[in-house]
Amino acid sequence: MTSRTTTAVDYVEDVSPGSGALPPRAWYASSDAKSLSLNGSWRLRVSPTSDAEDDSFAEPGFDAGGWPEVTVPGHWVLQGDGAFGLPIYTNHLYPFPVDPPHVPTENPTGDHLRVFDLPADWPADGGAVIRFDGVESCARVWLNGTDIGEFKGSRLPHEFAVGHLLKPSGNVLAVRVHQWSAGSYLEDQDQWWLPGIFRDVTLLHRPAGSALDFFVHASYDHVTGEGTLRVDSDVDGRVTVPALDIDVATGEPVTVPVEPWTAETPKLYDGELVTEGERVPLRIGFRTVALEDGLIKVNGKAVLFKGVNRHEWHPDKGRALDLETMREDVLLMKRHNVNAVRTSHYPPHPAFLDLCDEYGLWVIDECDLETHGFTEQAWRDNPVDDDRWTPALLDRAARMVERDKNHPSVVIWSLGNEAGTGRGLTAMAEWIHGRDTSRLVHYEGDWNCRDTDMYSRMYADHAEVEQIGQELDGGTHKRRGLPFILCEYAHAMGNGPGGLADYQRLFETYERLQGAFVWEWIDHGITHPELGYAYGGDFGEELHDGNFVCDGLLFPDRTPSPGLVEFKKVVEPVGIEGDGSAGTVRVTNKQDFADLSAFAFEWSYQVDGETVESGSLSVPSLGPGESGDVKLPEPPADGGGGETQWTVRASLAADTAWAPKGHPVAWGQFAVAARPLPRVAATDGPVLGERVITLGPASFDARTGALRTIGGVAVNGLRLDVWRATTDNDEGAEWQTDTRYAELWRKYGLHRMRHRLDGVEIGDDALTVRTRVAPAAWEFGLATVYRWTSDGNRLKLTVSVGPEGEWTVPLPRLGVRFGLDASADRVRWFGGGPGEGYPDTKSASQLGRWESTLDALQTPYLRPQENGARADVRWAEIGGLRIEGDPEFSFSARRWTTEQLDAASHRTDLTPGDTVWVNLDHALHGIGTGSCGPGVLPQYALRAEPAEFSFVFSEIS
Repeated sequence: MTSRTTTAVDYVEDVSPGSGALPPRAWYASSDAKSLSLNGSWRLRVSPTSDAEDDSFAEPGFDAGGWPEVTVPGHWVLQGDGAFGLPIYTNHLYPFPVDPPHVPTENPTGDHLRVFDLPADWPADGGAVIRFDGVESCARVWLNGTDIGEFKGSRLPHEFAVGHLLKPSGNVLAVRVHQWSAGSYLEDQDQWWLPGIFRDVTLLHRPAGSALDFFVHASYDHVTGEGTLRVDSDVDGRVTVPALDIDVATGEPVTVPVEPWTAETPKLYDGELVTEGERVPLRIGFRTVALEDGLIKVNGKAVLFKGVNRHEWHPDKGRALDLETMREDVLLMKRHNVNAVRTSHYPPHPAFLDLCDEYGLWVIDECDLETHGFTEQAWRDNPVDDDRWTPALLDRAARMVERDKNHPSVVIWSLGNEAGTGRGLTAMAEWIHGRDTSRLVHYEGDWNCRDTDMYSRMYADHAEVEQIGQELDGGTHKRRGLPFILCEYAHAMGNGPGGLADYQRLFETYERLQGAFVWEWIDHGITHPELGYAYGGDFGEELHDGNFVCDGLLFPDRTPSPGLVEFKKVVEPVGIEGDGSAGTVRVTNKQDFADLSAFAFEWSYQVDGETVESGSLSVPSLGPGESGDVKLPEPPADGGGGETQWTVRASLAADTAWAPKGHPVAWGQFAVAARPLPRVAATDGPVLGERVITLGPASFDARTGALRTIGGVAVNGLRLDVWRATTDNDEGAEWQTDTRYAELWRKYGLHRMRHRLDGVEIGDDALTVRTRVAPAAWEFGLATVYRWTSDGNRLKLTVSVGPEGEWTVPLPRLGVRFGLDASADRVRWFGGGPGEGYPDTKSASQLGRWESTLDALQTPYLRPQENGARADVRWAEIGGLRIEGDPEFSFSARRWTTEQLDAASHRTDLTPGDTVWVNLDHALHGIGTGSCGPGVLPQYALRAEPAEFSFVFSEIS
């Protein structure tokens, strides 16, 4: 029998949370006690193993002058141009052998040094603590040569008493950070592995009699309109709230009339906790969270979460976010009608929660816990079901709850994410329920709801969600009586997510369904000098999950994706529906608490996409959930025989903290008169020349019938097209059937269709070209007929498609593709816009007249894929051509072929060519969320069925 040798770094593999740290307590940004930020430039030495260097670097007088400098907060692998190591991305697989609690000997270790002086006015009396707000994944700390402790729990604060060690100048703070530790087994979240001191480091003076921990209890009685405040404090003191004339001792409750806090009306009262040695500012929001009648209620009303999952991310700084970046996130959420955030999958920087309090967002605060990689061994040896790890789990729960308990925005605690089930989770839930009765507890993995206050799932498809809404889902007796949320849905990877509107209809229909949280907020692309943005595998990782880390509603630079624009439309706080022929509009207040007084309404009347009249609309200040019918003005007498419609918009009536007056919030459109379809009388017949057939303004190849010119515009390669550059959702395995459509499409050769010419027929009034379009190796195909007619000025193409053989997969697209000269740079169109839209992602597509450069038509997904289609187009103009459709069509144009787009792995792979390729699509397969979740709903699938569609071409003079 052999024994394991004890070393100085055994703490790295110890399952305990650490030693030396003070008990967790409430976090606050400032008080009248002195503090000193230790952020800034630190010296760093990175070693390949945890014990490659001794502890001498922590001694005063150690010369680290030759060490390079890094910025704290920061991750060392994102600094130094790779000299300190590189990022690693895995979704759930551990990037080291699964042998808990052991980690590899190859354990990058960063020795950090910071020498600092105390300010001249630093008090000589009292104590001091040093606070680390976030270090990944394990740290040991020395101050002036004294070992003060070590800790794990990367996204959680740790404080150490250091007053007895401080000196006026030349203080040496040494921190040894290990990339891997036993704690890494508890932090297998879907994100980059990024070691370092990535949140603030602060020295805090603690005067005698200063506040230790305190708990602000601020409930609201929705019946009486009164709030009850009680602040429990470890140190006796007084609590004042001037606006409410409150001045009471700590621990003493007081009840007064108040305005409640909600995400829609985030009323905060400024207060102060005064102890013998410290004055701590308070921002108090009165609200009560309860589970009543099987529903999550705040202030007596059920809430509907319209949420997002938010990882902390910046493309240059990783998870080291500054206050302005956090503020930008909150403002973008508010401006896109997001009302809730799940802090996946760890507590965020505490300043983010201050912003949620201030601007108004419901928060599910999630513990820094995920053991997802144990799924690979059927959860065997899972730490959450191993009593040895329970102290670490309880420590993480306590550090989250104690840090964040005074935030009114936090309405639900989450035990963590994708950690299976086990005794440790039960212990966490019991502790949290015992410590804080004012909030509910969530954990998605607890399907029987043994430990939780709600039934939570990920990526359940629409049919199952409807069953749950109808209470037909079964489950335990307890579960059947609980509210339901989708803590993750609508996987926002690449082009998508599809089906958002269909989910939202369910949430608004069934009371038990209390909303959902999109996965996720932002693409985790890392700025790269050659690739633009890097994702998994771009740093040479042996094990990685590719671009699965790019699944957000924002691009890495925080530009909203079409998915976020779609989400904003789908979750609008005001419903606007109308009957154009009746001249009325029905307005519904979809908010839970506020009336409509914050919004101004206006109408406009469009003829063929152009506004001819507009004005303000008087809408009653409807209460939450109320609807009202509003009469529209009389429309103009003459619509000119064109397509006419009403548009009604709601915008902010005044400046708010999160957006200016006039910021658009909701809109609706409804038709009055339908579009007259384009007509071309076949009065001009084809004429056969030596090598060319002429027909009206067009010329064709006499042998193949291929279109060559329309007037002075050269056109090449016009033919039926069924292929699209596969999206991330096409590539994924949809959950219902495990079907990967991209794989099937390639198996059946839809990306390499062959075009056989069966005949060119010159008739009296038409040129007809008969073809068969089919993939090699298979017997099925599409009989395709192109029929060209003209009235002498305009050219009409009618395409008839008839499937042959047995088609077992949907088509990616059905339309025609052709090339124009590269000088075609601008596009005008009448149809959906301004952004892209697909069959199940076009709720935000507004009917109107739009204009764009060709480059601006493209959506810059990090992994290039099908993008940029404009939906429901009546006509489009590009490169000297005007194209009208019968029926409406989908339009896209780009400077590279579909095949080149499909082959690209990064944006930088796409090089403009000498041809602009245009797609006019009769139909497109939907998008879905098959990258992680359900695929395309049946009503959005493009089946191979007989179809006929027409386009009318004319040259623009």
